[in-house]
Amino acid sequence: MLGLLRVAMRALAVNKLRSLLTMLGIIIGVAAVIVMIAVGAGAQARVEEQIRSLGSNLLLILSGSTTAGGVRMGFGSNLTISEDDAAAIPREIPETMAAPALRGTAQLIWGNQNWSTVIFGVTPEYIDVRQWELAAGRMFDATDIAGATKVCLVGQTVARQLFGGADPLGQVIRVRRVPFTVIGVLESKGQSMMGSDQDDLILMPISTARKRVLGASNLAKQRSVGTIWVKVAEGYDMKTAEEQVRSLLRQRHRLQPGQDDDFSLRNLEEVAATQEASSRVLALLLAAVASVSLVVGGIGIMNIMLVSVTERTREIGLRMAVGARTRDILGQFLVEAVTLSLIGGLAGIAIGIATAVGIAQFAGWRIVLSPESVLLAVAFAFTIGVFFGFYPARKAARLNPVEALRFE
Repeated sequence: MLGLLRVAMRALAVNKLRSLLTMLGIIIGVAAVIVMIAVGAGAQARVEEQIRSLGSNLLLILSGSTTAGGVRMGFGSNLTISEDDAAAIPREIPETMAAPALRGTAQLIWGNQNWSTVIFGVTPEYIDVRQWELAAGRMFDATDIAGATKVCLVGQTVARQLFGGADPLGQVIRVRRVPFTVIGVLESKGQSMMGSDQDDLILMPISTARKRVLGASNLAKQRSVGTIWVKVAEGYDMKTAEEQVRSLLRQRHRLQPGQDDDFSLRNLEEVAATQEASSRVLALLLAAVASVSLVVGGIGIMNIMLVSVTERTREIGLRMAVGARTRDILGQFLVEAVTLSLIGGLAGIAIGIATAVGIAQFAGWRIVLSPESVLLAVAFAFTIGVFFGFYPARKAARLNPVEALRFE
């Protein structure tokens, strides 16, 4: 085997430029595969992070729409769900946990700094349902809800924009001219799947938000909320939970059979699964497109090896005349083809990794370089060498020694 490798390397060294041009297709192909897999895996990892930041096993209930003057408004324009609905869901369906939320916007003021952000009036269950950790401080409790105390938690974006390097805990900020004490800072969640900043918000007791900040249009809607987040226990079927929640809300809202829901219920697990499947298909598509370059490179190897067989016909005849066996000739040309592929593959790996790192640094794209993708590229290069090198090698091995020696 070492003898065949030495002969193959000597033959490739005789025509350096031709060997380099032959390897070029494999180099480009392997580099393209590594870059495309890294970019595709990076996109998939980003989607998975966004799904995890949203929370797992979640149902989102939105208030219904309203119609005014023939114009239909969107979901949430008519507050049809309430805190009582949120309390009834875990009571009737023990496998769930529910957290109602009121939403609004306001300008925050601290000293001479100000920042416009989103306000959420929530219950203590909210951070458990959303799987949100605290970076510092504490969450408000039932006592704060009952007393409508003026306390709040801030997201990382608000903490950075409003306080800079100062410690937010214990600071007093003004929200619509109402003073609030910051008692906690939320861990970062990053962007949502829709691209919005989940850290640009403050949380406050829902009773405080309703009475002191967001207000209510009339006393009849004192318990109404815009959304209810429902977390379903691990292992419990999401579809079953969705049907149970819908049935419970229809019963509580006294909706007759055939009557449309006065709320919107969304299964976020299905949305997440769709997003993840889409990113996986994109990653596979990118890898498949890049693999075409390897096939083109393999065809180039086969063409050059066929030319090499023709040019070296007399050499092959002479070797066979002095005792070289058919398998020796077959092995020599196969080793040449595989050597071209592997050298090209190793060069392609280096170029591919460097290109992927460059893309990450200069374009700001997320990439994931895995050992599996590198091994796959090397295996693909080896397979290309064997597959496309076999026919020329077989043709060389089947030459008639006498005819080969007569070849001009």
